[in-house]
Amino acid sequence: MNNLYGEVDPRDIPAYSISDAAKYLRIPAGTIRSWIATISNGSQFSKPLILTQDIKPKLLSFINLVEIHVLRAIRKHHQMQRDKVRIALDEIEDQFQLSHPLAHKKFQSHGVDLFIEKYSSLINNASEYWRTDLKNTFNTHFQRIEFDKNGLAIKLFPFTCSQEQDNPRIVVIDPRIAFGRLVIADTGIPTTVLAERLKAGESIEDLAFDYKCDRLKIEEAIRCELPVVA
Repeated sequence: MNNLYGEVDPRDIPAYSISDAAKYLRIPAGTIRSWIATISNGSQFSKPLILTQDIKPKLLSFINLVEIHVLRAIRKHHQMQRDKVRIALDEIEDQFQLSHPLAHKKFQSHGVDLFIEKYSSLINNASEYWRTDLKNTFNTHFQRIEFDKNGLAIKLFPFTCSQEQDNPRIVVIDPRIAFGRLVIADTGIPTTVLAERLKAGESIEDLAFDYKCDRLKIEEAIRCELPVVA
């Protein structure tokens, strides 16, 4: 891992606001807040779906972004029951002995089936079609993640449009590049810089020329900086 961060793994550094995560991952900020919050139910407490560092203001790590991206598979296409998702995740964590299983290749290769089996047993009405559809949705989300040799996520290619199947990998979040900011893949060009220059009055053509980058990639990168609306 990059020596710039010393002994700290940049994937664990709290660097993203909730609004950043909402914008990059196309998930409402309120949903993310509910996933990272401890829920009180009388005298009982349900721990968060996403475990974050206890700091204020609340910031998320790259690993947290990957976990949110994977959970998005359930929220986007299936009605999520938070308490039952937590129970299923607890079982996966215990079995794999991983604190962040959603960001690990083991979940993709072995944990998805176990999660679906446990979660579907808790909601009582999961058809075979539902199970298959959820597995396919998980796989579509995992195709946006690259893992290191130890199986932990190292790159995330967020969806940039509503059509998830065959969604091009135009932008990427890599904690080793541009301090983990969203950049155009294979270029290192931060999307925030492009959006700021456009706002300052420069044209798409000017930006494409300056960065020697395809105009469509520039446009898509700037669109990623727009506030989430869903």
